[in-house]
Amino acid sequence: MHDTLISVDQLRALQDSHARLMIFDCSFDLMKPHAGREAWLQAHIPGALHADLDQHLSARHGAPGHDGRVMVAHEADRPASGGRHPLPSRERFAAWLGSIGFANDMQAVVYDRNGANYCGRLWWMLQWAGHAATAVLDGGLQAWQAAGLPVASGEEPAHFQSNFVLGEPRVKLVDTAAVRAVMDSGAAPIVDARAAPRYRGEVEPLDPIAGHIPGALNRPFVDNIGPDGRFKPADQLRAEFEALLGDRAATGAIHHCGSGVSAVPNVLAARIAGLPEPALYAGSWSEWSNTPGLPTRQGPNP
Repeated sequence: MHDTLISVDQLRALQDSHARLMIFDCSFDLMKPHAGREAWLQAHIPGALHADLDQHLSARHGAPGHDGRVMVAHEADRPASGGRHPLPSRERFAAWLGSIGFANDMQAVVYDRNGANYCGRLWWMLQWAGHAATAVLDGGLQAWQAAGLPVASGEEPAHFQSNFVLGEPRVKLVDTAAVRAVMDSGAAPIVDARAAPRYRGEVEPLDPIAGHIPGALNRPFVDNIGPDGRFKPADQLRAEFEALLGDRAATGAIHHCGSGVSAVPNVLAARIAGLPEPALYAGSWSEWSNTPGLPTRQGPNP
């Protein structure tokens, strides 16, 4: 079983052994939402299905009612987080997995062509659904192609439906109230995965307020990837996180970003490094900055 990273050679070995396996291409472009599917249609690992951030890995936005809660026709449709890319409920996510034929006895392999930015979302969601056998293809599609392996184009055949059964979550999810409490108490470090200019509030292309959560530390998610396009070795990741977190490295951090997507490479890197299990604030800055009364900070963290 692979539950963090899987190499191209390991994936090929699974394929050769005819293991129960499903591969997902999670390529996406925030500025061009249709570009990910178009890229998948042009070239993907043979057999890989496309998992779209907007269509499959996020809940539909609803209108808040008088109590501030999103109005939904069925409780299972209620998002599990706020923000620009709200998590669907675990029940809705399980229903989607079943609809595409993914079953509990399968190994999931997820990849993108975006430095593990988007495939990390599906890795985390599968772990959240209790599915341990979920791994990110280290190096993504680029590593597959660099190995001289073939790619396919066009649609893939549909699979028979399955009945995916939810298990106990293997990752931690926290909401805005929990992050505010940690910010006030200093009980755990808060880590922001956005690029440094957004963290400092010098630019803000998407959200109404620029800056960051007071006290949050900055580790851009791209810092986890080495020059070869793969995750850095575990000991290097651990040393870098320990340098950032200081004496709080032994405490599970809370990771966030703009909308809960690019924070996941930090969560995965912390697990690879053997650090205490981190938590994900999926609502992230897009929820924090849209919530009245919450403090914000610009500039570097003092």
